[in-house]
Amino acid sequence: MEAKLKNESVNRVILEAEHIDFSYDNGYKVFENINLEADTGKFIAIIGPSGIGKSTLLRILGGFLKPDSGKIKLMGKQLYEPTPEVALIHQSIVTFPWMTAEENVMLSMKTKDMSHDEMAEKAKVSLSRVGLEGFEDLYPKEMSGGMRQRVAIARAFAADPHVFLMDEPFAHLDELTAEGLRQDIYNILFSGETPLKSVIMVSHNLTEVLELADEIYILNNMPASIIGRVAVTMQRPRNPRSDEFNSNLDMLYGYLTPPRNKR
Repeated sequence: MEAKLKNESVNRVILEAEHIDFSYDNGYKVFENINLEADTGKFIAIIGPSGIGKSTLLRILGGFLKPDSGKIKLMGKQLYEPTPEVALIHQSIVTFPWMTAEENVMLSMKTKDMSHDEMAEKAKVSLSRVGLEGFEDLYPKEMSGGMRQRVAIARAFAADPHVFLMDEPFAHLDELTAEGLRQDIYNILFSGETPLKSVIMVSHNLTEVLELADEIYILNNMPASIIGRVAVTMQRPRNPRSDEFNSNLDMLYGYLTPPRNKR
């Protein structure tokens, strides 16, 4: 069991889904009675078979799609539409090729009442936070895939969100680059130097889920529902080659793999 935080206010729910049902326009029901909580300081992962609707759920959580029924609450207040307090980081690495790293990050501050110099300074701080100090003037074509994804994360940081929604953020990176970024990402996100309070990530990669998550929600069935909620209690840093890690991995596969019929 993980130790309970002494300060109850620190344990408050930041983003919450209550009894979410959702159907596509053609009538196909995607979700039924989805309930999910993201608490302060927690990295939440959502897993499930391909096509189950993980990315769709992430967009509902961010207010980009409206559920048929149920509520999304951000810090106790119902969320009806997208807000800068919830940042979505896509699996496709979105950087604008005609802008430098610094200019890409500054985009997230255009709606704020800030001078150009203030935005530039904050962009530098955000880039430094993700390990890109000194690379502010590079263009995307001069960066690796991992560096471009760090720029996207820095851009999200600069908007001062309370929640990150990450949609398979390492999917388009080679495995060596993805592994390096995964090793850094938890400490980057929860450094305590930003207003960020919680992260929700969807992924099909169970190894990266176990490396990062404090808690895992498992989606399955048709329509999809939450069939399991797993607290990951392994100490950090987590070793994917350890027996404990592989035991947890087998457990997750068990949720997602239908049992074989016995003869």
